[in-house]
Amino acid sequence: MRERRLTIDALRWAAALFVLVMVTTLAPAGAAAPALVKVRAGIVAAIDQLGVPVALDQGFFEKWGLDVTIATPYPTGVDQLNALQAGEIEMGQVGVPMIGAVLRGMDLVIVGNYSGSAVKLGGDDTMALVARQGSGIRAIRDLKGKRVAVSFGTISHLYILGILEKAGLSVTDLTLVNTPPGEMPVALRGGAVDAFATWDPWPVIALADVAGSFEVVRGGGFIGFMGFNVALRPWAERNQETMEKFLAARAEADKFMRAEPVKTAVISTRWLTGLRPEVALRGVRNNLPTLDIRISCYNYLALHNGVQTLNRLGFIPGTFDVNKVFMPGPIQNVMRRNPSLFADLAPIPARAQVGPGFTFRGTCP
Repeated sequence: MRERRLTIDALRWAAALFVLVMVTTLAPAGAAAPALVKVRAGIVAAIDQLGVPVALDQGFFEKWGLDVTIATPYPTGVDQLNALQAGEIEMGQVGVPMIGAVLRGMDLVIVGNYSGSAVKLGGDDTMALVARQGSGIRAIRDLKGKRVAVSFGTISHLYILGILEKAGLSVTDLTLVNTPPGEMPVALRGGAVDAFATWDPWPVIALADVAGSFEVVRGGGFIGFMGFNVALRPWAERNQETMEKFLAARAEADKFMRAEPVKTAVISTRWLTGLRPEVALRGVRNNLPTLDIRISCYNYLALHNGVQTLNRLGFIPGTFDVNKVFMPGPIQNVMRRNPSLFADLAPIPARAQVGPGFTFRGTCP
C-alpha cells in the first residue's frame, strides 16, 4: 500500500511539474517572447532614406516586434515602386515617382513621411544644385542656355522646376538631361552637363570629387518636399498594427539620427556603396532638418502642389485628389501613444493638424 502511495505521489509531482513548465513556456509575460512579424522594406540609395537602416542597425524594429529585411538600395523611387508592385517588398520610401504610379492605377497609400516637414511647407534641405567650374553659372538665373542633369519623374525633377519658376525661366530655356543620380558627378566632371540637381549624397560627393565644383543653391524652399513611407492599400488595410510598429520604430530611428549625426554617418557608409565617412557626415547634417515622420496638412499641400505643377507643365497627363492616397491613422496612433518619440520636434501648428475626418481642400489655413 505504501509503495502504491509513493507511486501516486510521484505521478502527481510529475504532472505538477509538467503543468508548471507549460505555463512558464506559454505565458505572454514569460520567458518566450512572441514571434517577430516579418516585413520586407525598400529604400533608395540616398541620405534622406537612412531611417530604415538605422532602425535595423539600432534594434528598434526588433524592439517593436518586427523582423525587417531591407532590399538592396534601389537607384530611384521608380525602381522601388516596381519592386513594391511585384511583391518583393511591403513597405517603401518614395516621393515624386508615386505621382505617376497613382495616375497609372497603382493603389498606393501614404502612412508617414521619411523626409520633409510637418510644421511648414518646404523642407528641401537635402537637395542641391551643383555646377562645375567654368560653367558660367553663379546664380539660378544663369541656368538659361545650360545643360542640367536631373532624374525625370523624381524629386530632383520637381526641384529643378521649382528653381526655374523662382528664376522666371521655363524648361525651354535650358536643356534638362535625364541622368541617374549616381552618374551625375561623373557627368559633371566630364563636362557632359553644366550642373545637376538632386538629393544627397550625390551633391556632397561631387563637391568632394569634382575639382572646382560648387553649390549654386542648397535647399531654398523651392518646393514642398515630399518623401513618404508607402504601401499598397490592400496590404496596409490588413496590417494596421504592423504598420504602427514599423512607424514607431522609424520615429525612434529619426530621433536617434537627430541626436547622433556622427553615428548615423557611420551607419550610412555600410548601406550606401563607396560613401566616405566625411562625405556621409556632411550629407547627414544637411538632412537633419527634414527628419519628421509626422503627417500634417503641409504634407498634403506638398503633394497637391507637386501634382499640379507636373500636370501644368505637361509632364503628367492628369491630376488626382491627394486625400485618396493619405492614410494618416497609423502615424496618428503612434503620435498619440508615444509622444516622447517626437518631443524634440517643433509642435505641428493647430491649423495644420490632421485628425479624424480631416479633408484637404487645396490649401492649409
